[in-house]
Amino acid sequence: MTGAPSSSPLTPGSTIGILGGGQLGRMLAQAAAQLGLHTHIYCPNKQAPAFEVANAQTIADFDDDDALREFAQNCDAVTFEFENIPLHAADLVADITPFYPGRKALDISQDRGTEKSFLQELGIQVADWWSVENASDLATAMDECGAKAVLKTRRLGYDGKGQVTLDPQSDPTNALGQLENQPAILERMIPFEREVSVVLVRSLQGDVSCYDIPCNHHEGGILRRSTIPCNISPELTQSAKEAATKIATALDYIGVLAVEFFVTNDGNSQQLLVNEFAPRVHNTGHWTLDACLCSQFENHIRATAGWPLGPTQRHSNAVMTNLLGPDVMEWQTLASQPDLALHLYGKTGTQKGRKLGHKTQISRKTD
Repeated sequence: MTGAPSSSPLTPGSTIGILGGGQLGRMLAQAAAQLGLHTHIYCPNKQAPAFEVANAQTIADFDDDDALREFAQNCDAVTFEFENIPLHAADLVADITPFYPGRKALDISQDRGTEKSFLQELGIQVADWWSVENASDLATAMDECGAKAVLKTRRLGYDGKGQVTLDPQSDPTNALGQLENQPAILERMIPFEREVSVVLVRSLQGDVSCYDIPCNHHEGGILRRSTIPCNISPELTQSAKEAATKIATALDYIGVLAVEFFVTNDGNSQQLLVNEFAPRVHNTGHWTLDACLCSQFENHIRATAGWPLGPTQRHSNAVMTNLLGPDVMEWQTLASQPDLALHLYGKTGTQKGRKLGHKTQISRKTD
């Protein structure tokens, strides 16, 4: 088996490997099963929720070369469910079997500074930002910024972790200390009207299809709710989809890509700034499970398998809400609601802020 992309689609009964075993891997495996495809989950966590719904599992660390080789040799194609897969592991797998969405997207998305430089090279607007290696860099950046800002680690930050909000009077040494003095970026805080996201899928042949754009509401740096439709202007909608497609094309991307935008307003018109992109299925696309004929998860599997893409149009309006920590204890009440779809991830514990499931309330499409 070779790592070169295959020109022939995988047939039912083929095996797609998934690096990572969280809820995204779980929902990918469920989507694959619907299409008659098998999945093999690779994850170090023995309690990974994706193991419950997959055909095969490998419990091993991402630096276990022998385990990675055996895993790749038993898969007809491999994808991943989170963007912090070590590049060494990705390269090893890609040398053996087709690997999507691809190394370039993984590499760029793992470093916030590299990601922002990449976006700017494409002519896509982002918030003003500065690279920070030490307290002196941060002091200079804060002085140049002259406004409230967010200090973010360049790597491994997610769901509000790995970032600190600063004002011009904040102490640079203390701020970096809160991030354990890791390399970081300082990003000007944007007074945005709303945050929106484009979730698209790109096929092996380069075809791109976008889902409708949701408005996203965060609490404590964690996505709380996505609402569709978002009711932004047709012009802004088109601009967001064009920017996301430009990113996917530049990455030679295969699969589902999510791009988060800030909508700003200078008093005369609205503009878009890209916050970040995620090279995987995404929380802001969970509503597609219940409001679309073909969800983001199914379309990612289709793209990975070389199949035709499924339709991305929605048939219903939707409000997707994450169930965080103790929220999941209301499962019985939620399950009794006739217009609500309940998705539980099979995780243990109810720690505050932990994503344990989501609910999607659907209603008749109005636009």
